[in-house]
Amino acid sequence: MSSNHSIIQERTARTEWFLQDRFGMFIHWGLYAIPARGEWVRSVERMSVEDYQTYFDEFDPVRYDPKAWARAAKQAGMKYAVLTAKHHDGFCLFDSALTDYKSTNTRAGRDLVREFIEAFRAEGLKVGLYYSLLDWHHEDYPAYGDRIHPMRANENYAREPETFHRYVQYMHGQVKELLINYGRLDIMWFDFSYDHMKGETWQATELIAMIRSLQPHIIVDNRLDASGEEGGSIYTKKPVSYSGDFASPEQIIPPEGVVDDEGNSLPWEACITLNNNWGYTAKDMQYKSAATVIRKLVECVSKNGNLLLNVGPDALGEIPRESLDILAEVGSWMQKNSASIYGCGQANWPKPEWGRYTQKGNLLYAHLFEESIGPINLNGLAGKVGKARLVADGSQLFLSRPWNAAQYPDDAFLSFAKPESASYPLPDQRATVVELELI
Repeated sequence: MSSNHSIIQERTARTEWFLQDRFGMFIHWGLYAIPARGEWVRSVERMSVEDYQTYFDEFDPVRYDPKAWARAAKQAGMKYAVLTAKHHDGFCLFDSALTDYKSTNTRAGRDLVREFIEAFRAEGLKVGLYYSLLDWHHEDYPAYGDRIHPMRANENYAREPETFHRYVQYMHGQVKELLINYGRLDIMWFDFSYDHMKGETWQATELIAMIRSLQPHIIVDNRLDASGEEGGSIYTKKPVSYSGDFASPEQIIPPEGVVDDEGNSLPWEACITLNNNWGYTAKDMQYKSAATVIRKLVECVSKNGNLLLNVGPDALGEIPRESLDILAEVGSWMQKNSASIYGCGQANWPKPEWGRYTQKGNLLYAHLFEESIGPINLNGLAGKVGKARLVADGSQLFLSRPWNAAQYPDDAFLSFAKPESASYPLPDQRATVVELELI
């Protein structure tokens, strides 16, 4: 068996649960919640370590209650969550033995990752940790001349290239700590490669071998091998060992889903913010509506993908009320309609004009986003649908050919009430879901 074939087989086995669960919570949280101008504030404003130190000195999230976060995720219908154990600023939310730049040395005095993992596991949710491959705090990480480092234009921060191996050793050591000190993890979410900082620059073959040896079941994203801008070798039939288990399109839902160079569907997950920033940004009120989130979740699943939806807790440790309200409304929809999400994927039928299909076996789920004039057209499904039910309450719907549809013999027609040729409002304006039993 070729190594490429083995990599693909193992990836398929590891991601089986992932393709069932479909919906997760991303959590970006760290020192950057205090300036509240986004998680890239150090880079954008070109802050030195000394400039940024004030936030380390102030960090004291007295309202951090990961049990509340976990309840919010579960009630929203999410099945897993990923927390930023270390973001680009180098600050660690876990008690690393390899640095003093960690939450246990702040006023918080707590291992925030451990509390997160325990709380989410207690709610029956799978847990993942995000770890930034770059590090703007570490003295051996390239600074002057780098494309994105806060000190990229400051000649006083020129690094000796031969010391970079010390950073790589540190990074590998921290990943190992996360894998051995916190029990079973389900996802390791690396971020991110760029320019020449990718692949073996990170000693990725060695790193992935260590990860697989310690937690062989864990799934890893594709960003050891690729940036968020391009996908890397997971998109080919010859993935490298560190190509990852799933692709990670960011702030975009791929028009045709994600497939390899032979057209085979790949595991993928769109990571999307609830407003326009990952980290807490006090002035950013551009929140997506619950209806948008629901429809985008449906879109991901209809293309064989997952949705990882981000929240950015504030400096005190609370998820913003606006985010919680959206999640609660998404949860109210999921409570009644999740059968059309969990375990579902792309349908064997083209996208309909009025919304989208998802499918699970012989059950085709019609997600209606637009109201119809007269009966709802099920293109090409004449004689192929045995029963139709409203998923939200299980009520029977009408499958019959109305008088005005004689010219469309290949299509089936769906109505919410009689007479079948009349127009009726959608029971749920966000997304009305109808289960069609195929025969």
